[in-house]
Amino acid sequence: MAVTASIFSTPTPTPPVPLIHPLKHLKASHKSASVSHRRQLSVLAMTSISLPINVDYLETEFSGHGVSFRGVGDSCAVKMVMENGSVATLMLPSGLVTSYKPIMWHGATFEVLHTTVSEGESGEAVVRGGVSMDFKIHAGGCSIPWSSNHWSLQSVRGSSENSIQVELLSLSPHNMVEAKCLVTLDQDSISSELIVANSKSSAAIEMSGSFISHLKVSTPDATYAVGLQGSNYHSKKPISSEFSIIPPSASTRRGYSDSLSTPNEKEEEGEEDDDYAHMTEKMSRIYTSAPRQFTIIDRGRRNSVVIRRSGLEEVYMYSPGSEHDWYGNYAYVCVGPSAKLRPLVVAPGGIWRGSQCIHNPNL
Repeated sequence: MAVTASIFSTPTPTPPVPLIHPLKHLKASHKSASVSHRRQLSVLAMTSISLPINVDYLETEFSGHGVSFRGVGDSCAVKMVMENGSVATLMLPSGLVTSYKPIMWHGATFEVLHTTVSEGESGEAVVRGGVSMDFKIHAGGCSIPWSSNHWSLQSVRGSSENSIQVELLSLSPHNMVEAKCLVTLDQDSISSELIVANSKSSAAIEMSGSFISHLKVSTPDATYAVGLQGSNYHSKKPISSEFSIIPPSASTRRGYSDSLSTPNEKEEEGEEDDDYAHMTEKMSRIYTSAPRQFTIIDRGRRNSVVIRRSGLEEVYMYSPGSEHDWYGNYAYVCVGPSAKLRPLVVAPGGIWRGSQCIHNPNL
């Protein structure tokens, strides 16, 4: 996995590489630019080496602020705990948010995210679901070798009383793209913000992809999307990413067949005609004119969450349908701000920001 050396067993950590606006960086003196360039090359050289994460170092360097660290196989779980009781867990180096338990009106916490754990080909634990990002970057028609699922820890800020923010960093080879991910836990919400700087001096880059949040529900039959009436949508195949949970085509009970995954699936366009849209049927859509926030209500769990976004115009929504067991592996719905139909364009020297917020209105 690609990770920077500052989170490993080196006794003296490599100084962090800040996300600098490329245009300001170019205006720096030749000497300063040269030092910064060498430092970035040093970090980039180490990102190609797969090393175990030094959890003891992370505890020493970054603990406090309501954050603790625990080794999980070759990964590390970053636990964020607010004084009011809300808790979230983030995995390194993947950046996958596996758990968000906000405090509820009755004083107890409640798991909002849906994850599954299975055994991989080599016997390792494979975690899917939660909140992840699946973005690809292209320049001049060619893919830039950068992953939105490989991060190093840069800093931890804030306090358990107000909010906790974990900052992650990811660089592409040859410093073509600099990216930051900010995961922020507040008393009543958790947000993920992606910040991408185009370091290329002469070419724009294009980004396509989506935030993907697997929301735990009793069953899609008891789940409703509120506030989408009048929004245009395109029916698309489900997003298949490293952390996506998608039912197998024809191996579940009652003869369920995920026709959305077939190559000949007809893509349709339409307009949401219900302000209380029932998610009982299997569906996969990209909404192109959805409001900046809407609500997912689960009557079975007597719970609701508000989904907010910025920087992205589309909304991805997927339901596996209600042909599965209540509270089972496929008792979830997916939502997320996206740029799947129309890629985002970042000009040379430009910066793009996009975010998703899961708000708990039940406090």
